[in-house]
Amino acid sequence: MSDAIAQASLGIELGSTRIKACLVAPDGTTLATGGFTWENQLVDGLWTYSLDDVRAGVRAAYRELAENVERDHGAKPTTFAAIGVSAMMHGYLAFDAEGELLVPFRTWRNTNTGLAAAELSEAFAFAIPLRWSVAHLHQAVLDREEHVPRVHAITTLAGYVHELLTGRRVLGVGDASGMFPIDTATGTYDATMLSTFDRLAAEHGAEGLRIADALPEVLSAGEDAGTLTADGAALLDESGALQPGIPLCPPEGDAGTGMVATGAVAPRTGNVSAGTSIFAMVVLEEGPRTPHEEIDIVTTPAGDAVAMVHCNNGASELNAWADVLGEFATALGHPSAPDAVFEAFLGTALEAEADSGMLVYNFLSGEPIAGLTEGRPMFVRTPDARLTLAGFARAQLQGAFATLSLGMRTLTDEGVAIEEMRAHGGMFRTRGVAQRILAAAIGAPVSVAETASEGGAWGIAVLGQYRRAVIDGSASGRDLSTWLDEELFASASAETIVPEAADVAAFDTYLQRWRAGLAAEAAAVSAVSASPADS
Repeated sequence: MSDAIAQASLGIELGSTRIKACLVAPDGTTLATGGFTWENQLVDGLWTYSLDDVRAGVRAAYRELAENVERDHGAKPTTFAAIGVSAMMHGYLAFDAEGELLVPFRTWRNTNTGLAAAELSEAFAFAIPLRWSVAHLHQAVLDREEHVPRVHAITTLAGYVHELLTGRRVLGVGDASGMFPIDTATGTYDATMLSTFDRLAAEHGAEGLRIADALPEVLSAGEDAGTLTADGAALLDESGALQPGIPLCPPEGDAGTGMVATGAVAPRTGNVSAGTSIFAMVVLEEGPRTPHEEIDIVTTPAGDAVAMVHCNNGASELNAWADVLGEFATALGHPSAPDAVFEAFLGTALEAEADSGMLVYNFLSGEPIAGLTEGRPMFVRTPDARLTLAGFARAQLQGAFATLSLGMRTLTDEGVAIEEMRAHGGMFRTRGVAQRILAAAIGAPVSVAETASEGGAWGIAVLGQYRRAVIDGSASGRDLSTWLDEELFASASAETIVPEAADVAAFDTYLQRWRAGLAAEAAAVSAVSASPADS
C-alpha cells in the first residue's frame, strides 16, 4: 500500500440522505470518496432510521471508497493515519445494560418533545431545543414510557458508530453539547443541570434515573478516543484487508464538522451549513444575555461556546423541485445530470424581478422557529404574479433561507457581531447564486471556500488528522483553530459576496410577506393530512 494512503485520514459522516466516506491527505487534498444513499422513515409518527441500515450503509460507503482507492491509487487500503466518525446531531438512541436498543432511533427531526423542552428550559434557565437528546429522554419520562427504567446509556448516531468501531462510549464535546448543556469552564456536562434533571425525573416517577451515568464521556478535539478494534475493522471492511489499531478522533456532530470544513472555529467566526436542515453557527466571545428559543448554545469541537440557529427544513424541497425539472428534461429527450439541472434552474434566480409575488414554504417537517409542529411544503403566489422560472428559483432560495433569517435577526439583536459567514453545502455548488441570496438574508458577507467541497466527511477526516498530529507531536501544542489556520487554510481560496442593498431590500420585502403567510402554512397543517392514506 502506498505511503500516501497510510498517511491519509478517513472521515465517515452519516447525513440525513447520504452516508459518505472521504479519504483526506495531510494537506487537505481529497484522495477518494464513497457513499451510500438512505432515507429516514416515519414509523408510528416518529422519524427514524434502522440501525441495520446504519451498519450496512457505513460498510457500503467504505467499500466504495476502498474500491476507488484501489482503482485510482493502485493499492488496497490496510491502514490510515486516523479515522473520524460524524453524524446528524441530537436525537435519541437509548440502550439497556446489555447494549440492546430500547426503542427505535428517534432523530433530530421529531418535534414531539415540546412539554419536555419547555419544562427543562425553565428549570435550567437555559433554552433546550426540541431535538436535543435530553428533551427526548425527559419526554419519555413525562410520557411514562415502559423502557425508561431500563435506560443504561444514551448516545447520538456518531457516538453509536464510534462505539461499534472502538468499543468506547465517548463523544466529542460539540456533539455532546447537543445532548445536554456543556459547562465551557470544565469542558463537560453542566453539573448543576445534571442534578436538576435527576430531581425532575424523580418527581415524574423515574427515581432511579441518573443522567450522568447514561451520557457518554466528553472529549475535546485531539484527545484520545480509542483505536479501531478487530470487530470494528471487520464491520468497516468485509474483505478483511483493513487492520485494527488505527486511532480515532472524538466523534462529532455535523455542526462541528461544518465548522471545521469552513475553518470557522475561532471566536467571531461563523458558518452556514445547508442540507436537509440549514443551520448557522457563530463562535461566541460571550454568551447571549438571555435565553432564546431560536438560539441554541452548543460548542465547537474544541469546546468554545457557539450560538446555533437551527432550521429543521433546508434544501429538501428545493431538491424535489429540481428532480421534477430533471424529469421534465428527460421527457423532452434531454436527460441531464443533477448538477446541470441545478445550474440551469438556480442560475436564473438572479435575473428575477425583486418582488415576484411568489412565496415558498419548505416545511416537510415541523419548524420550531416558525412555531410549527408539523410541515406541509407549499408554494403560493398572488393572482397577478408572473410565473417565471427565474422568479420561481429566487423564491425557492428565499424560502429556504427565510427561517434562518428570523433566527439570525434574534442573534443580531443580542449584540453578537457577525463579521463574515462561511457557507458549505450542495446548493452552493451553483456559483454565486445561493451565496448571494444568503448574504441578503443574514445581512453579512458570505464566503464559500473550495476546501469545503466534501462537507462534513472532509471535516471529520481533518479532525482525524489533528488527532494524528497530537499523537506524533506535529501539532506542537497548537489549539485546533491555530492548527487549522496554519496547516489547511493559510492558502485556501474563497469567494466572498457582500450583501447588496437592493438584494437586502428585496429579501426584507419577501420575508415580511412570508411571515404574514405563515398563517396559511399553519392552516395547511390543520387541513391537509400528513399522509394521503389518512385522508
